[in-house]
Parts: sequence; C-alpha cells; structure tokens
Amino acid sequence: MTSPIVVVTGANGLVGSHVVAALGERGATVRAVVRRVGAAPDLPGVEEHVGDFADPVFAETVVAGADALVTTVHPLGGDHDAQRRVGLDGTLVIATAAADAGVPLLVHVSTAAVYDRSPGAGDVSEGSALVDDDAGDYPVIKRDVDAALDRLEGATRVLLRPPAILGQGESSVWNSVRPAQLRDSESERRAQPDKSFAWVHVTDLAALAADLATGAIPAGSDISSGPLAGGCTPVNVASEPATQRDYVGTVARALSVEPVWEGGEAWTGQILADRARSWGWAPAVSLADALAELEDGVRAL
Repeated sequence: MTSPIVVVTGANGLVGSHVVAALGERGATVRAVVRRVGAAPDLPGVEEHVGDFADPVFAETVVAGADALVTTVHPLGGDHDAQRRVGLDGTLVIATAAADAGVPLLVHVSTAAVYDRSPGAGDVSEGSALVDDDAGDYPVIKRDVDAALDRLEGATRVLLRPPAILGQGESSVWNSVRPAQLRDSESERRAQPDKSFAWVHVTDLAALAADLATGAIPAGSDISSGPLAGGCTPVNVASEPATQRDYVGTVARALSVEPVWEGGEAWTGQILADRARSWGWAPAVSLADALAELEDGVRAL
C-alpha cells in the first residue's frame, strides 16, 4: 500500500508544523508548503515546496496527484485586507486548485471564533449561530472562508473549528503572544474569572487533522462516524472545560503579576466536541498538563 500524499499549507507555523509531524508519524508523504527555503520541518517523508499558495500556477502544481490538502494559514495579526487576501482569497485559490485536480479531501483549520459566544449564548455545537458582521475582522473573515468552502464542489471538505490553541511556539498566540501582552500591560490582565476559556492543545488538533487526511477517519454517508463524503462538514475540536481564571491566573502567576478580575456578564458555555468524539477523536493532553506547559513557557519570557 502506498503512503498518502498530503499537502500542508503553513507547514512551518504552530499548527502546520504539528500537522506535518502527525502526518509523518502516520506514514504519509507530506508536501510542506512554505514561503522560505529551509523553513519546512526537517522530518522523514517531508518534501519542501517553496512558493505562494495564492499563486494559481504554484497551487495547481503542488496539489497535483495529492490525496488530501490541509490548509492552516491565516494572518491573525494582519489588518483586514491582509486577512482577507491571504486567509480567504489565498485559501480559496489552492482549495479550488485541489478540487479541480481531483484531490478527494480538503481539511481546513477554521476556528470556534465563528460562533456567537456572547453572554447567554450557552453551549456551542456545529449548528449554533454564527457571528454577525460586526464581530471583528478575524471571526467574520474566518466565517466567510468557511462559507466559501461550503460552496466549493468536487471534494469532501472538513472544517476544523478549534477554540484557543495551546502549545509552545514563538508564534503561539496563547502560549507566547498573549502572555507577552499580559506581561507588558496591566490592562491586558483584566478578565472575568468565570468566563469560559475553551481550548485545545495543538498536538490534539493536529492528530485529528492527520487522521482525517490519511483516511483513518473515512468519509461516508453517516456523519456520526466521519465527514460527509462529497459534502462540507464542520467539526468542533475542544478539550475539557476551563475558565479565564485558569488561563489568566496561570499566566499571571508565571509572570509574578496580579490579574485584575472584573465582574459583569460573560459567556459561560462550552464548545461541544461530541461530533469529533463520535469519530473516535479523544484529546490526550489534560488541562493540568497544558497549564503546566504554559506556565513553564511563560516563565522564560
């Protein structure tokens, strides 16, 4: 049996690099798409492909003959135009190229930020209400990417929707970027202690993406056991419940600063990952282990 060929965009990013590693562990051949020579993970079975996935010619070339495409790129820190140009337009270029080339599966790393999580919204499933147009650039553009992929035909599409992604890395928002902001500004330490902090560890997210991309979770007609073949299936990817007291409190303790706890209404629901669990996914990283890793990393800031 030949190993599956999987294309991964953003292969040197936090999520992308872990997806590449998880695919390698499953025996896949990985076409790692990066912008700079030497940026792809140096792992067995990994082929570095340097280029811009928003370039139709490059996109057509890199997806040719592949079994799956995993898209992980979104310029979170960019302005509205950059987020839309790269995260939406660029993703659609390579996704369309893959569909046109007959690549049977597209796994897109979306976000749980597409859901309305205002106070009183309650628990969130894949059928819950999405954000309105005034929710901000990131959630709105990610919502629009999901909608565009839903309209795309010719491949099975899976929209992975993780909340906060924990895990060490220079580009990690929740293990590096946010802690640095809390360190440098007292205003960033303000939080509602009982507000839900939905999260997943990057290795658990990558494991689900890799299982889908390699066919360990096959597409079919029963959405309770896998994605809908030929359709577009959103799936939440979240671990055990946590609160802002857990996250902000851990970061503040590691930085030797005091959090500023505030009152008021807050979202206290959960991101329900029942669909992912029915597919056989189970997070391996506990909240205690994730917070311990977070605290160790923050102490090094």
